[in-house]
Amino acid sequence: MGEPVAIGALERYCADWGRANQAVEPACEPSCAVKGKVAVVGSGPAGLTAAADLALMGYKVTLFESLHAPGGVLRYGIPEFRLPKGIVDYEVGNLTKLGVEIKTNVLIGKTITIDELFAAGYEAVFIGTGAGLPYFLQIPGENLNGVYSANEFLTRVNLMKAYLFPEHDTPIRIGKRVAVVGAGNVAMDSARTALRLGAEKVTIVYRRSREEMPARLEEIENAEEEGVEFRLLTNPVRLEGDENGNLTAMVCQKMSLGEPAASGRRRPIPIPDSEEALLVDTVIVAVGQGPNPILLQGTAGLNLNKRGYIEVDPETMMTSIPGVFAGGDIVTGAATVIAAMGAGKKAARAIDQYLAEKEGSPQE
Repeated sequence: MGEPVAIGALERYCADWGRANQAVEPACEPSCAVKGKVAVVGSGPAGLTAAADLALMGYKVTLFESLHAPGGVLRYGIPEFRLPKGIVDYEVGNLTKLGVEIKTNVLIGKTITIDELFAAGYEAVFIGTGAGLPYFLQIPGENLNGVYSANEFLTRVNLMKAYLFPEHDTPIRIGKRVAVVGAGNVAMDSARTALRLGAEKVTIVYRRSREEMPARLEEIENAEEEGVEFRLLTNPVRLEGDENGNLTAMVCQKMSLGEPAASGRRRPIPIPDSEEALLVDTVIVAVGQGPNPILLQGTAGLNLNKRGYIEVDPETMMTSIPGVFAGGDIVTGAATVIAAMGAGKKAARAIDQYLAEKEGSPQE
């Protein structure tokens, strides 16, 4: 009828119906777990997908997760109202049905190194650790009480159940006035989560205009419908606090848009003498994130690009270390869940082919 099909809603309906009616159960072929051992590092969407496909191909897969619960960004980064944790638990449960062993609280690069995984008998390793190192604004006052990165804020709320304190051990302080810096999907998630935690006023602060906002239109509209306010063409320049170190205000400068930058978006230009103070109790910084350096720094011979992400052969997904593969945000930078899942599937096929050729056996 001229309107676009709501494919995401249709897919979710099918998945929810299938789960409720147990229409699809994971199943291994009779040859399951006879081909060898593979280690998967990181239990986000890339790691979960790679582990499932490798198990179905007949490998004994061990999935290593640094946190106490598997799921990666699916569990700690996406709010419950967008992705119920019961769905994550269901998918993780399907992995265990396939014979995948999940080891939590294991930080690869510190607890165990990549070399030690090979020494333990793993024939290949897939790295899917994502991009979870938060970026900050680099302005005065970011160490004041009440300033969070979006990563910490969402992790505390989603994974650590801070919304149930003191029944759970991790508190989170949410004031009446919350400002979220940034305008991506993570910023919208943070703003809508803050409302659900009791904030009376939540404001998105973004240095460009609405046309440049990187969040999906649906996410922006949902935030507006729930009462989130938007201060566009506004850039924080410093944070101020009281004598106890508690945040009290965010001083911002008005911006105008100049010529397009290298990214294609118009460059924000400060307007002189346009500073104003925004009274806030909490600031959540959602301006992007990069690769966590712990595994990368602890793995000799692993080549990184100039942005600090792992370099891979685009055809085989193999890194500079033979037998070590990588995919998802740790390779591309922050992207979508479905892109990470696609990388996990591609890497699983590449690992299967690599090990088959290494053994000298014909590839099926």
